[in-house]
Amino acid sequence: TELAFKMIMSTVNILSYAEIPSTDEDIPRELSVGQLLERANRNYSKLPTLIGGDVAIKSEADRNADPCTSRGCMWGKWTDGKVYVPYYIANHYSSREIAIITRGLESFSSVSCIRFRPYQDGDHEWLSIESRNGCYSYVGRQGGGQTVSLSRQGCLYHSTVQHELLHALGFNHEQTRSDRDNYIRVYWENILDDEYNFRIKLFMNIDTLNQGTPYDYNSVMQYERYAFSKNNQPTMVPIPNSNVMLGGATQMSKNDIDRLNRLYQCCKYTATTNTQSDTVLQSQLTLK
Repeated sequence: TELAFKMIMSTVNILSYAEIPSTDEDIPRELSVGQLLERANRNYSKLPTLIGGDVAIKSEADRNADPCTSRGCMWGKWTDGKVYVPYYIANHYSSREIAIITRGLESFSSVSCIRFRPYQDGDHEWLSIESRNGCYSYVGRQGGGQTVSLSRQGCLYHSTVQHELLHALGFNHEQTRSDRDNYIRVYWENILDDEYNFRIKLFMNIDTLNQGTPYDYNSVMQYERYAFSKNNQPTMVPIPNSNVMLGGATQMSKNDIDRLNRLYQCCKYTATTNTQSDTVLQSQLTLK
């Protein structure tokens, strides 16, 4: 009957919402990038070694050093002022999945001097975008072909594509900034054992590529307050106002774009993004 059908659909909806972690508003919404990454990498157990949830490292020595500030890792700039980053998309993706990846790649060209372009014969460095086990990327340019894993099971969202590409361009997670203790309180007792995501870089004189920008609770590189929790209790809370939304981004924020352009010295740009309140933010900056 119609009543029975409605009851079944109501149960299905409740079960669907139960899979979504609680939020500050405690209402169903689009999953944040951190929630998507945690869900996709929940059962990750293969090489390469991952730290911080989705950052690939080549050796144990990279655990305690910022792999992008302790050595050169930026992609080179051409004489036209653009930074061209070659990429190759594996052929195991469907056309719809390729469209999601391509949208993420192209989103950088409208707000920065970064230009992702298809791999060509003769390229010595490129991103190899593949569906491996989970979502992950190395931080910064590695030399040769470097894997950006965007698994077909859980990684193909605009936010996760942007997140992993920002890693490949040289950025780490917001909560690992050298100044993070001024903006969030970390509850170490609630964090999963052996989780390196919250370790401040040991090289305290390194600014972890903050580029003079403020701490951004809404960065696409910021995880949410229950990230890596072992007991369903918060692992980090904003200070001094604990009610501030943390880690709810579904795309790059204005600050993400600002620091990207500062790092790569993009001379002039206009950034337009939608925040969680759907306010349009516009910024124009000329770097000397």
